[in-house]
Amino acid sequence: MIFCAKHLVTGDGTTVIGDGAVYVDKEGLIGDVGAAADVKAAHPGEPVTDYGDATILPGLMDMHTHFGYYYSQPDLFNYDDYMLAYYALNEAHRALRRGITTIRDVSSPSGLLKQLRLAGEKGFVTVPRIIHTDTGMCMTGGHGHDDGIVEVDGVDEIRKEIRKQRRDGADWIKVLTSNREPVPEFTQEELDAAADECRRRGIKCAVHAGLQPAIQMCIDAGFTSIEHGTFLTLEQAKQMAEKGIYWTPTITAYTVLYEFCKKAIEEGVDPGNRIAVKAMHDMAFFEPAYNAYKNNFKKFYDTGVTVVAGTDMVLYGAPAYPLNRELALMVEYGITPLQAIQTATENPARMLELEHVVGTLRTGLEADLLAVKGNAAEDIHALDEVLGVFIRGEEVRV
Repeated sequence: MIFCAKHLVTGDGTTVIGDGAVYVDKEGLIGDVGAAADVKAAHPGEPVTDYGDATILPGLMDMHTHFGYYYSQPDLFNYDDYMLAYYALNEAHRALRRGITTIRDVSSPSGLLKQLRLAGEKGFVTVPRIIHTDTGMCMTGGHGHDDGIVEVDGVDEIRKEIRKQRRDGADWIKVLTSNREPVPEFTQEELDAAADECRRRGIKCAVHAGLQPAIQMCIDAGFTSIEHGTFLTLEQAKQMAEKGIYWTPTITAYTVLYEFCKKAIEEGVDPGNRIAVKAMHDMAFFEPAYNAYKNNFKKFYDTGVTVVAGTDMVLYGAPAYPLNRELALMVEYGITPLQAIQTATENPARMLELEHVVGTLRTGLEADLLAVKGNAAEDIHALDEVLGVFIRGEEVRV
């Protein structure tokens, strides 16, 4: 099969092929990429799908999801294990419809994502490629303890929980060490132990850190990725670039929360929406968070820190997996559409060590493809209108 479009974005942050084409072989691998005329000539007789004035690019990768986050649902009493499985599958389909073909889920109920991935591998359901942590880890009473996060205290408990989660099939580990207060939740000794145990056990670790001094403590410990980094400094962004620590800013999550709270102040909030009520208490945090991303993102990006896109959208009624908006905000704050797309293609593939599998349009990689209307290389809002989503060359219909 040959897929053609007026614009072909390879996902490496710079390369655009005009009137381009991708040839996908019978195994679902990319067999050829280039000018449409050349690809057609090299593979005569192959069926052709021409999207016209559109863009073909790699399937997008969302590096901060919570497919099992049902805690903001108004009818929590209905969510037994069966309902939770259906819920997670529906979340997977919502992501696919956005053009997201790979996700990193950074804390859902224990075992849920492991089994959802297995169901996909068995052909029972259609889901994105799933990389997952088990439940995140916080201190006793720490961030997320009332939303399914496991509570651990001290070096020994942390090391034991990492070993347990590794045993039970987690691909990554998730640690949470800050919320809305400046006092870090884990000590430096505990963070050092978590990062060390992950390195020792050969597993990567994401850490939720948005405030000072927790961010610096996490940089010093040497985690794989820092989630949010909301009040990161320029010097810390440089340190992350030097140490090879990835940054998942989740700009949209804080932007949506700021917009939601601002509107709620004007119009009122449903007292039955537990997460919304909780969010309202944090308005004093969300406004400066919104401004921190807006004012600093481009400066931090220019340090060379590797940015990976993630949505972290758990507010009830909020847009589902708005990776298109995450990239649009990056462009609004100063980087190019091609650079923004790279944060959801090549960069996460490298972080996940999947760069030889997916992430760019390159011969030999799996044909996870996305077709969108218009020229995404010049207008990031082209991602808003999805024309087709493919995993290993097979069109996704969910």
